[in-house]
Amino acid sequence: MITEPTLGRRGLALVLSSPSGAGKTSIARGLLDAEPELEMSVSVTTRPKRPGEVDGKDYHFIDSATFAKLVEDGELLEHATVFGNSYGTPREPVEQALASGHDVLFDIDWQGTQALSGEIPRDLVRVFILPPSGPELKRRLTQRAADSAEVIAGRMAKAAAEMSHYPEYDYVVVNRDLGKSIERVRTILAAERQRRDRITGLVEFVRGLQDEE
Repeated sequence: MITEPTLGRRGLALVLSSPSGAGKTSIARGLLDAEPELEMSVSVTTRPKRPGEVDGKDYHFIDSATFAKLVEDGELLEHATVFGNSYGTPREPVEQALASGHDVLFDIDWQGTQALSGEIPRDLVRVFILPPSGPELKRRLTQRAADSAEVIAGRMAKAAAEMSHYPEYDYVVVNRDLGKSIERVRTILAAERQRRDRITGLVEFVRGLQDEE
């Protein structure tokens, strides 16, 4: 009995980055709702759990000694310390998901993206989300919380610095409309899933077609 060659697919690592207020988190939620083969990367962190957060879903909450051991053993794809708390991406669950044909979504900044680019360059698809305008970004930041004008100005300055890294990404989406932005990222995802080097068993499949002639 001749076994027909079958096609499979290696998963991809989809990164979304943006300045605060550009809508990255909302786009990520929409993608997860619409794409059953896409799963969120769950980071480890040393910061305390906040009310409503679930260990293993929002983050894996660990102590500093455990985090340091993960770094020492090379078990994190990327890691950083922000305001005294450490964050990192566990290597093993990401590599297992990619090998099994599942796609992993990352909600990280440009520094984390640079680190992933050095670790899993062939699997990475990088999308940068931009706001439609400076005034709209300021409106969104002002609307999110009752912060002082000084705090908002600081966030705008940080956003300008973050946006300077857009050339490091493969795709750019200007988030004028949330629904349309989600669909644009889904289009990117659909195209990247069909890249020749992500399809497994392709050589054998094509040879089988040639042998049938």
